[in-house]
Amino acid sequence: MVRAPGGRSRLRARAGRAVARGEAKGRALGRGAPVRRLRALVPVVVPVLLAIADAMLVNGLELDLEVGVSMLAAAALLLRRRFPLLVFLFTLPGLYIGYIWFAPMIGLYTLAVRRPGRARLGICAVLLIAAHFFPYPITDFELTVYRENTLVLIDACVTSAAPIALGLLVRTRQELASRVEDLTRSLLREDRLLADRVKTTERARLAREMHDVVAHQVSLISLQAGAVQVSTEDPEARAGARTIRELSVRTLEELRHMVGVLRADGGEAAEAHRLAPQPDLTELPRLIEMSALDVTYEGGVAAGASGTKTVERAAFRTVQEALTNIRKHAPGARVRVRVDPVDAVRGEGSKRAAGFGRAGGSGRAEGAEESRAAHGLRVEIRNGPPDAAATVPALPGGGHGLVGLRERAQSLGGTLEARHTSDGGFVVRAEFPYGAG
Repeated sequence: MVRAPGGRSRLRARAGRAVARGEAKGRALGRGAPVRRLRALVPVVVPVLLAIADAMLVNGLELDLEVGVSMLAAAALLLRRRFPLLVFLFTLPGLYIGYIWFAPMIGLYTLAVRRPGRARLGICAVLLIAAHFFPYPITDFELTVYRENTLVLIDACVTSAAPIALGLLVRTRQELASRVEDLTRSLLREDRLLADRVKTTERARLAREMHDVVAHQVSLISLQAGAVQVSTEDPEARAGARTIRELSVRTLEELRHMVGVLRADGGEAAEAHRLAPQPDLTELPRLIEMSALDVTYEGGVAAGASGTKTVERAAFRTVQEALTNIRKHAPGARVRVRVDPVDAVRGEGSKRAAGFGRAGGSGRAEGAEESRAAHGLRVEIRNGPPDAAATVPALPGGGHGLVGLRERAQSLGGTLEARHTSDGGFVVRAEFPYGAG
């Protein structure tokens, strides 16, 4: 292979840029935490600093009663989000004695945002007006100074109304933002429902197309097999034609059932699913007989004896798909199908654990628990290497059979294993717990 002279340098430059981007992202993430802390700290600290500055500008730096009360009112703003009403009441002495404005106005604003009750806000507004209108000490109040008292009263009303109006505006904006978020989620949910409805409609259309195409082809196969069965004199050919007709009829029945389930909605689908006959372990011998393979069937469980129809149907479909794959990929191979209850296999280990438990008391309980947990059904389909003299049928394959079987097993709480064997064959083993059905 001939490499460009600058290839290595370009690779180094690209790697350097990738490392630089990674370092820049790491630095950005590292700076993100302090920035978030600063953003959370600013709304708490800035009002306190404004209130302290207001107290110093109004009362000076000389420590006296006015400065002390004003500073306490400013410090109380640190708790304004958790206790808005108590903090506002605590700032009123700072307004009445120290003549500060920022602390009580910020406290009233926070109360309007956090606790917007009409009666509560009305009473607090009256208290702020009174603390702002009456002088300290109260003996300095002159009732006859009408013009000055009127101006102070108007100023006090504006001082109390402004933070309430601003707080209610901010709260309304937050509620509108929350409502818009709820509406956005509702629209997204409606979009998903609409998409599901479109998928359902398309699924029904595909079901109709599938029924029209596949049913037509299978009907032709059945008619041709019937013609061969009537016209041929060979008993083997007649038996084969009869088998083809039976398989065609069964395929049409299952196709109609599946199309009905796909096209039905809600209760209709459940009703169709409940009334339609479903294959189980009783039909396994018939399936094996019609598979045209050299199959040895070992059934160690009675159909419907202790399991559920869902598990038996899953076992039937597993055997059906495995036999189909054998016909495609291993023609002429010898096949062994075995169906056993799982506790019959693992129960021996449980008994051995119980035997050891006689020496140690905990083994018996662990063995019994394992036996109960292992209660289920095991299906194993094992085939040998294909016959070299057999003709490989040109059958189409989508590559989804084993994937579908594994998903079915996992949906029932079981497992599925599919692997090649050392002799050139293949084995499919599935376990289904009875409790899943």
